[in-house]
Amino acid sequence: MTDDPQAAIDAASERRERGRDSRVYEHTAGDVQDGIPFIGAGPGDPGLLTVTGKELVEDADLVVHAGSLVNSELLEAYCADAETVSSVGKDLEELIPLMRDAHEDGRTVVRLHSGDPAIYGAALEQMDALEQEGVPTYIVPGVTSAFAAAATLRTQLTLNGTANHVAFTRPQGRTLDPEDDHVSEFVAMGDVTTCIYLGTHAIPDVMDRLRDDGHDPDTPVTVVYHASWPDEDVIEGTVETIGEKVEDAGYRASALVVIGDAGAGANYDRSYLYGDWANRGGSESEADD
Repeated sequence: MTDDPQAAIDAASERRERGRDSRVYEHTAGDVQDGIPFIGAGPGDPGLLTVTGKELVEDADLVVHAGSLVNSELLEAYCADAETVSSVGKDLEELIPLMRDAHEDGRTVVRLHSGDPAIYGAALEQMDALEQEGVPTYIVPGVTSAFAAAATLRTQLTLNGTANHVAFTRPQGRTLDPEDDHVSEFVAMGDVTTCIYLGTHAIPDVMDRLRDDGHDPDTPVTVVYHASWPDEDVIEGTVETIGEKVEDAGYRASALVVIGDAGAGANYDRSYLYGDWANRGGSESEADD
């Protein structure tokens, strides 16, 4: 075993280049497996935690969670009998021994991420480090904030004739170089709903860059702060106006930005699914949702 998380990450990457882990073919996403589950807590509302996630959390002795990104009401409701530890401020060199030692002591350990671990969750590096230490891990998916935002807005992220694609992205900043910021490219495609994570503080700058790139200043932009939380707030605007509105509201984090007509449920065409297409004998897999 090694206490070097980076060495574990590098070794896991090399193994994946040679082939898939056999467990990929042995389990589905809904299976409860051996080891430590990395559970998506959902966007905020405790009711949006999956059934499997709830059962695993309720059975846990130790819950390592993402601090204030996980609703305290969820922890109070489902983790009353568990030790809870926030991961905020802890690096891998502290988190991995914490979870490994508890697991080896026979305690039931759960790692609780906000949203879904697959979206900006930094879960895989923890899992690789634990696996290198001999602790098996697996993922239990959750509801990401873009889906909660769409539900709040009573719309779809894809709409026939309006948005055929969805982009989950983030803007340039401390952890993303300018050349890796593709927000403007996604907006330029026209039929893409662009969902910006981890960018609340940068909304005015992002909108300035979009205008500088020649995008229509009247392009709809909707910001959903704390989607599904009790203090959820929806701010409607455009590329021209949304930056000032968000600044006036004082939000610097925890909001999901939706760019495009689909966020407003506007300008879409009727789907073929419940029209003439339905009587043409086509396959369901070919229909628009």
